[in-house]
Amino acid sequence: MLFLLLLLVSCFQIISPTPKGNWKEKANRYKDGYFKPGDYVIGAILSLLTIGLPEEFFNTFPMSYTEYPFKVVSKNSQHALAFIFAVEEINNHPDILSNISLGFHICDNFFEPRFSYGITLSLFSAQKENIPNYRCGRPYKIPAVVGALSSETSTQVATISGLYKVSQIHYPFSYQMVPNEAAQYDGIVQLLSYFSWTWVGLIVSDDNQGEEFVQSLKSVLSRNSICVAFTEKAPFFFPQTVNGLTYYEFSSVTVLKNLIFTKANVIVAYGVTSLMIGLNILLRSYEQSTRKSTEKVWVTTAQWDFSSKVFLNDWHVKHFHGSLSFTVHKNNVPRFKTFLQEFNPYQHRDSNFFQYFWHDAFDCISPNFYKNTQNFKICTGEEKLESLPQTVFEMNMSGDSYSIYNAVYALAYALDNLYSSENPKPSHHPLQSWKLHWFLRKINFNNSAGEEVFFNDNMELSTGYDLVNWVVFPNKSFMKVGFPSFEHFTAALKIIGEISFHRSTVPESTCTERCHPGYYMKILEGQPSCCYHCLGCPEGTISNQTNAHHCYKCPEEECPNKKRNRCVPKVITFLTYDGPLGICLVSAAVFLSLLTASVFGIFIRHRNTPIVKATNRDLTYRLLISIFLCFLCSLIFIGQPSTVTCLLRQVAFGNIFTFALSCVLAKTITVVIAFIATNPGGKIIKWVGKKLSNYIIFFCSAIQAGICAIWLGTSPPFPDKVSQSAEIVAQCNEGSSTMFYIVLGYLGFLASVSFTLAYLTRKLPDTFNEAKFITFSMLVFCSVWISFIPTYLSTKGKYMVAVEIFSILASGVGLLSFIFAPKVYIILLKPNMNIKDHLFKKGKSIK
Repeated sequence: MLFLLLLLVSCFQIISPTPKGNWKEKANRYKDGYFKPGDYVIGAILSLLTIGLPEEFFNTFPMSYTEYPFKVVSKNSQHALAFIFAVEEINNHPDILSNISLGFHICDNFFEPRFSYGITLSLFSAQKENIPNYRCGRPYKIPAVVGALSSETSTQVATISGLYKVSQIHYPFSYQMVPNEAAQYDGIVQLLSYFSWTWVGLIVSDDNQGEEFVQSLKSVLSRNSICVAFTEKAPFFFPQTVNGLTYYEFSSVTVLKNLIFTKANVIVAYGVTSLMIGLNILLRSYEQSTRKSTEKVWVTTAQWDFSSKVFLNDWHVKHFHGSLSFTVHKNNVPRFKTFLQEFNPYQHRDSNFFQYFWHDAFDCISPNFYKNTQNFKICTGEEKLESLPQTVFEMNMSGDSYSIYNAVYALAYALDNLYSSENPKPSHHPLQSWKLHWFLRKINFNNSAGEEVFFNDNMELSTGYDLVNWVVFPNKSFMKVGFPSFEHFTAALKIIGEISFHRSTVPESTCTERCHPGYYMKILEGQPSCCYHCLGCPEGTISNQTNAHHCYKCPEEECPNKKRNRCVPKVITFLTYDGPLGICLVSAAVFLSLLTASVFGIFIRHRNTPIVKATNRDLTYRLLISIFLCFLCSLIFIGQPSTVTCLLRQVAFGNIFTFALSCVLAKTITVVIAFIATNPGGKIIKWVGKKLSNYIIFFCSAIQAGICAIWLGTSPPFPDKVSQSAEIVAQCNEGSSTMFYIVLGYLGFLASVSFTLAYLTRKLPDTFNEAKFITFSMLVFCSVWISFIPTYLSTKGKYMVAVEIFSILASGVGLLSFIFAPKVYIILLKPNMNIKDHLFKKGKSIK
C-alpha cells in the first residue's frame, strides 16, 4: 500500500509542472512544540492555537506553520497546564516510577486535522524529513501519545502511531478517556423528554462530524417522539474593515431567520468551538442591532464551549443565559488551583505557546521573547491567572483537562507496572512500546480526586457526562451550575428552582399546543408526529396525561368524570327506601296493605251478614290475608340486596301469589259446584264445603313450593353487582332464569284456569255468583304479568326491581278492587241489600 502511494506521488510529479528548486528542501515540517526531557517522554497533541488557512490552489509551496496568522484559544491553555501538572506531580510521587522521570513533548495541531500526520511523524523523527515506519535520530523514548480532541484528528494520529506500535490514549480511538459520544444522544433525549420539549431546532458545524451528528441524533429523536423543526449549519464569518471599522460578513444567515421565526424554543447545537465561532458572532451582531436576544434554550454538546473568547475583545454570552451544556465529567483535583496560581511563564521560556497565551491574556510579553520589544509592554511577573475573566481562563479544571490528567496518570501506572515486570529493567534496554498495551487494558487506580479510573471492555473510561446550566449576569459575568453526572440529573431537576431560564417558568417547545388531560393527539396527515390536533376523548374513555396518544377505558369498578381526565369510583346504586322512587313504592305498598287490612276488618265485623256468608267466609279471609302479604312482600325488594333478601324475594312472591290464586281458583270452583249441587238429584252435593277448597289450595300451593325448593336447592338467587357505564348496580342474581320464569309461568297457569272457569260461569244467578268479578280480576292479573316480561327484560338496574314491585302491587290491586270492592260497597253503603230476605227474594225472582 505504501509502495502504491509513493508510485502515485511520482506519477503526479511527472505529469504536473513543479516549481523551481528541490521540493525536499522546501518542504515544511512541524518544528514547534514544548519539549522537556525525561527517561520516558510522553507525546501530547493538543489544540491550543487556531490559524486562518487560505484557500489552496496547489501552484505554490505551503507556507511554514509559523507564517500563518493565528489566534490564541486562551481557555485551551488549561489542557497543556493540566498535562504539565500531572507530569510534575508524578515525578514528585514516591510510589509511581521511582527513580524514573517522565518528560513530555507537547505539540499543537492548530485545530486542523490535516496537520496531524506531520505532527505525529515529527514526534518519532528528529531528522529534517519525516519518514513513516522509521524512528530517525530521536534520542528519547515515546511510549504513548496523549491527545487529539476530535475523532477526525484521532483517526490520523492513530494511523501513524499504530505504525510505531505506540499507544494512543485519551480520545475516541485506542484508549478512550472520555465517554462515548453516543452517550450524549441518550442524554439529550432524556433532557428533552424531561421538559416535554418535542419540537427542537438543530444547528451543527459545517463538517463531516456535524453531518454524522445530525443523522445519528435524528434517528434517536424520532424513536422518542421528538421532532426536528429545522436543521442548519453554523455559518463561517469573514471580518471586513472599512474606514477603520470592523464588521463581519457571513456565509449564510438562514440560521438566524430560523431562530427568529421558528416556534421551537429549544436549539440543540453541536460542533467544535473553532467551527461555531461564526454562530456566536452572528448572534452577537443580531443582539447589537435589534437590542434583543433570541431567548432560546440552547442544549449544547461537550465539543462546544461557547464562552471561549476567540476573535472578539468584547464578548459576553447573554443570549446563552439558561442554556444547558453537556460537558466531559470532571472532579476537583487537589493542588491544581494552587499550581495555576503559582504558574510563571518565565519558567517555560521554551514554550512559544505560553508566551503567546500570556501576551494575549495580559497584553504584555516576557523579556527577550521578541528581538525588538520597543512596541510591547513588558510583563512585570505579577500577572496572575486567577485575575482573568472566565471567558479567557477558568481556574477550575475543565472536563477535557481532567481527562488529560487521568490519561497521564494511566500511562504512568501502566509504565510503572511494565517497569516492575521487566527484568532486566527497561532503563538499560530500549522500551518495547507494544508491551504497554496489556498493562493499559488492566489499569485500575484511584486518582487524587478519589475517583476510580479503569477501562471497560471497549477500552473506554467508565465515566458519564456532566450537565451545566449557564447563568449569565448583567455585568457580563456568568456562573455554571453543574450536576455531578447526568445519571443524577433527573433527580436533581425535581428541585426546579436550581434551573435558570430566560424567564421564571420552564419554556415550552412544541409544534402545537399540548393536549390537556381529557384529550388525545390526532396526528395530521403529511405532518411530523409532533404536529397534531387535540380531540376530546370518546364517551366512556379518559386520558389523564398531557399529550396522550389515545384514550383508554377505566377499570370495571370506575368510570370517567365529566372532564374525562380521570377515573372516579362508580356509585353503587340500588332501589333505596329514601329515594323518590323508593318512597313512592313504599308508600303505595303500605297504603294498599292498610287498605287490605281495613277490608279484612270490615269482613270480620260483618262476618255474620248474608253477603259475607254467601262469598265463603273462610276463602275470603284467606284471600284477603294473601293479598295483604303480597303487598308487604314487595318491601323485600327495596334496599341493598343481601343473601337473605335475595333468597326470600322471589320465593315469597311466588308462594304468596300462588296461595292467593289458589284461593281465587277455589272460589271459582266452589261457585260452579254450588250451582250444580242446587239441581234436584245432583250427586255432586257431597263436594260442596271446606274440604274441596282446602284440597285445591293445598295442592296448588304444594306444586309452587316444590318448584321453589328445587330452585333453592340447585341454583339459588344471590347478591350480585353489575357494572354499567356510570354506576354499579347492586341486585339479586336469580341464579337460574329458567326457574324464575317457571315460577311466573305457573302463576300464569293458575290465573288462566281461574279466568277460564270464571268466564264460563259469569251468567249464573247473582245470588251465588262471583264469577264476573273474578273474571275481571284475572284479566287484570294476566294483563299485568304479560306486560311485565318485556318491560322487565328491557330495563336495567334498579328499574328492573321497580317494574316487578309495580307488577306485584298492580296485580294485588286488581284482586282487591274487582273481588272485594262491590261487597264493601254493599256492606257499608247499601246495608238494606245485605239481608237474607233480599237475597232470597232475588233468588225467587230469578227462578
